[in-house]
Amino acid sequence: MFEELQALTAPEPKRRDVAAAVLGDLLRNAALDVSSTRLIVGRLVSLAVDDPVSMVRESALNSSSEALDHHRLPLDIVRPLAAAMPTMERELLAHALYISGATHDPRARPLIEPFLVHPDADVREEAERAAAEIIAARDRRTGQAGQ
Repeated sequence: MFEELQALTAPEPKRRDVAAAVLGDLLRNAALDVSSTRLIVGRLVSLAVDDPVSMVRESALNSSSEALDHHRLPLDIVRPLAAAMPTMERELLAHALYISGATHDPRARPLIEPFLVHPDADVREEAERAAAEIIAARDRRTGQAGQ
């Protein structure tokens, strides 16, 4: 795990891409504890925001998504995506919206709402799903599901 985290800063984009994918495999297998998961996702989110290579950013976002099957991530870990979302390509934006909604945090809703009117129908659809996920989670917590 630590070797792959270090490789996220490798000078070669292909090595960063492979490291992100390997970390995604670790996240998918649910073999990590909560703090290791949060550490990895935090680093992957930083890579998704800062890396100049689209392929690497996409791998980082895809790998971050793998954690969501086993852990709910706090919004603070994924919040840095919000600053990059307005300039993201459609595919990257869809991942970022999904990740934001999967936090189930009502504070993520204002990060998602601008994309409900995005010119791309796929982005709007992903934003709608992300917003609905937050609402559904709230309703489950308050016992209002189906009302």
